[in-house]
Amino acid sequence: MTEDLEPVSTPDKEARQWAMFCHFAAFLGMIFPFGNLLGPLIVWQLKKETSSFVDDQGKEALNFQITVAVAMLVCFLLMFVFIGIILIWVVGIAALVLTIIAGIKANEGKAYRYPFCWRLVK
Repeated sequence: MTEDLEPVSTPDKEARQWAMFCHFAAFLGMIFPFGNLLGPLIVWQLKKETSSFVDDQGKEALNFQITVAVAMLVCFLLMFVFIGIILIWVVGIAALVLTIIAGIKANEGKAYRYPFCWRLVK
């Protein structure tokens, strides 16, 4: 006996754009301190009720930025033994690349999961 599975619907254009904004709001961290955390948090809180896709991607973006903030703090502390100088660049470049990939995937309507992400917000 086979069940007819409903195809997963693609989120509408507005939901995809807001999900993309959730990821790209992390770039506010380049303008002011903790903007990488506040940007995704604000966009997610404003739009999480409009779409389950925006809610999911907003949580994912926020969780990743929390993970990046913790990793950067550890790298900063490791600067005193010099390995942190290299690691902070690795974490920064990885965060930049993964955030761009996530924003593009969200705009395509695909739910993106960051690798090495500590998921605190459920």
